[in-house]
Amino acid sequence: MSDLSYDDWIEHAFGQAVRLHGNPWFFDDDPPWWDPEPTVAVDYFTRLFLTTERSLAYFSDAQIAQGFVYLLSTSASGDNGWFYNTSVPTAARLRCVEAIEKVFADLFAPRCADVLAHIDEPGAAPLNSVCYMWWDEFPCLALPGDPDCDLLHGAAIDVMRRTLRLSSVACQEAALHGLGHWLRYRPHDVAAAVDEFLGDGRCRRSELVSYAHCARVGCVL
Repeated sequence: MSDLSYDDWIEHAFGQAVRLHGNPWFFDDDPPWWDPEPTVAVDYFTRLFLTTERSLAYFSDAQIAQGFVYLLSTSASGDNGWFYNTSVPTAARLRCVEAIEKVFADLFAPRCADVLAHIDEPGAAPLNSVCYMWWDEFPCLALPGDPDCDLLHGAAIDVMRRTLRLSSVACQEAALHGLGHWLRYRPHDVAAAVDEFLGDGRCRRSELVSYAHCARVGCVL
């Protein structure tokens, strides 16, 4: 499917039933897959990231989690190349990355339980896993030969840095998880973001302090 309207795309991605047993719908034989032009994909994702409360108001948290896995997890759909496609204007790609900040502030922070995923704490809400794995599972933002590679990776780290300022433990952990994976791209920026987090008193739990030190040297799973 390549010609869905924005509203139809939202319904397609997030309106599917969540199965209590077995694999989700997108692992069925020959499921309907969304395959738009890269410019359309980046535009739709940007709109979604900026308006999660409004766009996803009629879906359960479990449906939202399933929809994000379908759309963004490389373990589900592979990497369609939308975000690193250089035919998409740089400004549009940059806006899309920067809009992710709103997903954490408007969706994950209020809906995720304050539990830590990396130590499998009980009590997680349906969106906790997607929040924690966001930057780990997110498709590639830019290829090494892309002249805007450094700009886009820098924008992603800036989003993670700002996410660390949220009071949500789940969001802080997710940002640290992402920073740990981004160490190979921008080691100095990662170290600065983690040090800022550790130095300003926002880290309320000893387990998160330990995880921050792990992220600073890239030791995250």
